[in-house]
Amino acid sequence: MSRNLVPYIDKLQDQKIMIIGDMVADVYLEGKIARISREAPVLILEHSHETVVPGGAANAVNNAAALGGQVYAVGVVGPDNAGEQLSHSLRDKKVNTDGLFIDTVRPTITKTRIMAGGQATVRQQIVRIDRESKEPLDTTIEQKLLTYIEATMQTMSAVIISDYGSMTISPAIREQVISACNRAGIPSIVDSRYDIMAYEGIRLVKQNESEAAAATGLKMLNGSQVQQTAELMLAKLKAEVILITQGPDGMTLFNRNGTHTHIPVTNMSEVYDVTGAGDTVVATMMLALAAGADYIEAACLANFAAGVVVRKPGTATTSPQELKAAIGEYYE
Repeated sequence: MSRNLVPYIDKLQDQKIMIIGDMVADVYLEGKIARISREAPVLILEHSHETVVPGGAANAVNNAAALGGQVYAVGVVGPDNAGEQLSHSLRDKKVNTDGLFIDTVRPTITKTRIMAGGQATVRQQIVRIDRESKEPLDTTIEQKLLTYIEATMQTMSAVIISDYGSMTISPAIREQVISACNRAGIPSIVDSRYDIMAYEGIRLVKQNESEAAAATGLKMLNGSQVQQTAELMLAKLKAEVILITQGPDGMTLFNRNGTHTHIPVTNMSEVYDVTGAGDTVVATMMLALAAGADYIEAACLANFAAGVVVRKPGTATTSPQELKAAIGEYYE
């Protein structure tokens, strides 16, 4: 890793980036533990407050916007309060939401976390409730997305596909994005938990170890299996690079030319919450590539960004100032 990463940070705000995928509303319902219920052996919470923050692909959007990128969000929300709050939250961050369409037959994807705590204690998650549709996109909505992507893609500096398996990325959308990016020479990355092998032709791939293992039929990756798995995925997907994040072991960037670079974590002493760190990685990496960084420089910058957000609770972002401070702190 190099101090020379800092100049790229100031260039991130000039980059136009499209993020396509499953837009999620992360809902935090917080309350104070009052007593045990008489109806069942469960806690009764006194409601304190509710917060809605961008999650899933919207977390990648949020991260790119926090770094100063000119972000175009593409996806669907439902005709509900969660969708309205999510859209409003993104617009407040100056995100272009013209490509965020309302699908009247499906709810906004929500992940509601019930957070409980006592007096002067840190609140902990006690249960999560997920709400989403697993049905294919309505053909009218799919066509709106395809039309918007086609009309807007050519002006982008980079594209992210954030596929959480909630059906926003249809085969037609996937094929159009990959084809259009390759024709125009626009760097594109996919971060997908479920159907990664369907993304043949994508330029960059991001996976964590468990996702990469599942994609290649393994239960887990050990030692040399990480490299073998990466090489297999690069060959099958015809991708240029794959970035495999490895938790406390950092991340490794594999290139189809046979080289690989391991990037260690920058700070293990203050890890609070790893939620959404993968979204931070892809958002930072693609903005950095658009700003002129090479693959290794972009991955190193993404590693520093992830090191900042894991120090914060919940789905979080980092600012250019925090990113510069993290790099400076590392080299003190």
